[in-house]
Amino acid sequence: MLAGFASMGIAFSATARLSQVWLTRLVSFAAGLMLALALLDLLPEALEAGLAAKDMFAVLLAALMVLFAVDFNLHAGCHHSGEGVCDHDLARPIPMVLIGGALHVFTDGLMLGAAFLADPALAWGMTFAVLAHEVPREAGDFALLLTARWGRARALAWNAITRLACVVGAVAGFVALSGAQEWVPYILTVAAANFIYIALTGILPWLRHERGGFAWQGGFMAAGVLLVPLGGLFLH
Repeated sequence: MLAGFASMGIAFSATARLSQVWLTRLVSFAAGLMLALALLDLLPEALEAGLAAKDMFAVLLAALMVLFAVDFNLHAGCHHSGEGVCDHDLARPIPMVLIGGALHVFTDGLMLGAAFLADPALAWGMTFAVLAHEVPREAGDFALLLTARWGRARALAWNAITRLACVVGAVAGFVALSGAQEWVPYILTVAAANFIYIALTGILPWLRHERGGFAWQGGFMAAGVLLVPLGGLFLH
């Protein structure tokens, strides 16, 4: 709860004061961060947790196909103008952003619960590490919600609800360690698929239609990508 809600509060207080221009730039940052989290953090961690590469990619492919089916059947893809041109709507990926965030913090909680069983001192260190690495991801999520015209109170409330998944994960890891640990690599892979799907089909197409130079968008996207390996070096 400390890591989840403290990071949410810090991220919300930072993004709530930004202009629409800077929120758009932060959305670019979120896209880079999501792709880097998926490809440089979650999937390698799933492999290290014991999931075979062939099985991991099979789960990844299945998750991407399921995400497409859900997205398509929710009729949330795009709005068509009079000329039949698809005007991309950033509000489309918002439900999956919230679900993906919940999956991500659930795995954080699962590992924290396991760590408290093994070594409480190590677990408290991991708690503050989770807080630190969640702040930029939370900021990206808030930027998406606010840019999609969600009100501040609504964005804060729904993010708070998804943070509860961290508590659920911690309890699951603490109470049922052996059974829960077996599912960690699969949860990590599904979370990675969700981030990849959101970035490639939800955010990047929207950014292509936004005004503003590529240098700003590309620069903030690169910053989001670089944050993941730099954060890994810091934690190790």
